[in-house]
Amino acid sequence: MEEKLQKKYCPMTETIFYTLLALLEPNHGYGIMKFVRELTEERVKMGTGTLYTMLGRLVDDEMITVVSEVDGKKTYQITEDGKELLYLEQERLEKQCENGDKILRG
Repeated sequence: MEEKLQKKYCPMTETIFYTLLALLEPNHGYGIMKFVRELTEERVKMGTGTLYTMLGRLVDDEMITVVSEVDGKKTYQITEDGKELLYLEQERLEKQCENGDKILRG
């Protein structure tokens, strides 16, 4: 993955993180919103405008790809670069939490 893209997406927003998680399996826009809402117990809610703008950017940057389109309904899936980015962010978040635990819990 290009260093430029890594700098663009890391650290990533919660909505991008959860969208990439949702796309480990092929999914469409409504399915992504439902997945994120359920996984986060309604803590993270995405509007359609935000979601589709973000999906377009992720497709342009080849973090996700359109795997099918039927009657204008697109189904997306994460790419290998997107997975790499997701793993890097997961590691960054784990280290951040470890540091917080070390300081806050002594």
